[in-house]
Amino acid sequence: MEQTKLKLKYQIFYGVGVSYAIVDQIFAQWVLYYYLPPENSGLTPIMAPIFISLALIISRSVDMISDPLVGYWSDKVDTRWGRRVPFIAAGSVPLALSTIAFFYPMLGSNWITFIYLMCVGSIFFVFYTIVGAPYNAMIPEIGKTKEDRLNLSTWQSVFRLLYTALAMILPGILIEVIGKGDTQKGIRGMVIVLALFSILPALITIFGVPEKKLSHGRKSTESLKNSIKIIFEDRSFVYYLLGLLFFFVGFNTLRGTMNYFVEDVMGLGKKSITLASAILFGMSALFFYPTNRLCKKIGYKKPMLISLVILVITSIFLNFLGRGVPTKYGFILFGFIGIPVAGAAFIYPPAMLSEIGTRITKTSGTQVEGMCFGIQGFFLKMAFLVSIAVLPILLVAGSGSLIDAMTSKPQGVERSGVYATTIFSAISFGISFVFYYLYPEKQVKEEEK
Repeated sequence: MEQTKLKLKYQIFYGVGVSYAIVDQIFAQWVLYYYLPPENSGLTPIMAPIFISLALIISRSVDMISDPLVGYWSDKVDTRWGRRVPFIAAGSVPLALSTIAFFYPMLGSNWITFIYLMCVGSIFFVFYTIVGAPYNAMIPEIGKTKEDRLNLSTWQSVFRLLYTALAMILPGILIEVIGKGDTQKGIRGMVIVLALFSILPALITIFGVPEKKLSHGRKSTESLKNSIKIIFEDRSFVYYLLGLLFFFVGFNTLRGTMNYFVEDVMGLGKKSITLASAILFGMSALFFYPTNRLCKKIGYKKPMLISLVILVITSIFLNFLGRGVPTKYGFILFGFIGIPVAGAAFIYPPAMLSEIGTRITKTSGTQVEGMCFGIQGFFLKMAFLVSIAVLPILLVAGSGSLIDAMTSKPQGVERSGVYATTIFSAISFGISFVFYYLYPEKQVKEEEK
């Protein structure tokens, strides 16, 4: 019996709900900037880099534990609204409020601020998982065919890109308008506006997608231990996760250093951060449709490998920006980075994991889609943990002592440290390439048949 194609309106209503990407971008681009600002930012460093790193490492560790638990829980839940929607509804408001809390730290000593950042970070990441893991697990939940799942992933990517672009483009404008010369007031106002706005699109998914009606899944009856065992026995899942891990270590590092490249290397103001972001994500937007069409013809593996090669090359070129490569070409480099990001950061991950999760569910007879995305969340948080732990140390150390950078109060970011982050990113993309090269796509296709 031929399965009915998912209606376009439900694909769009689903995609709109990825608005938690706004707070994701705020965290990635502005939390470290706020706690460890560049010299000409108008802010002063709040505490030593080692305390920032430790606080975020601990909070990420709390979150990493919650990822598979939330995924497993959403596989077991059965309500009249579905399995995933209730989690999105419960987590959206606390996620927005915890985002705002990052920018109102308790001051007094390094230890007080450290404890505050650790607690707020833990709350933020847990609610991010409560919203994000079930949201992503809706793709195999309501997508009845491979084409449906790819289209859902593409619509999610379109709106994720839109929200991420807004969260990168609007801050420079909002800081100027709200702050009127007061950088701290501007940043806080910007965060409040964007975080509260992120709640509204989630309501469209909550009330616009009838998950219970569209779902073809069954409630999981396996234990947590058996579910994990079933998933990790799949070789394609393991290679996919490791490739994803190292890709996002590199990508998160590049995202975190964009502000520093624009201000410290290119010598431009905050409005130019907006321009750089617009160029990067504008190029990604142009390549969404071609990426979707390409994946339908040749699968996900080859496009992913090509994307990683481009990212290695552009990371190396960024390392020479301002010292061999004229700074006027910085915007061109940001544009080239946007091309592979369209697939590697947006379309491929949810689409690939939806296929893997659907196939494991069919072959094992156990509902594991939520668990798959929960485990993926664990590895994504691990990638953030690695990048956020390494980034402040590299930025401050530059070509100097790593020990001094970790333990002493920072004087500011070193330009050589900004350059060092690009080498770290290039190495991460190279390792990701190896694991995606090992991904057995042919075997997966044969098993699906």
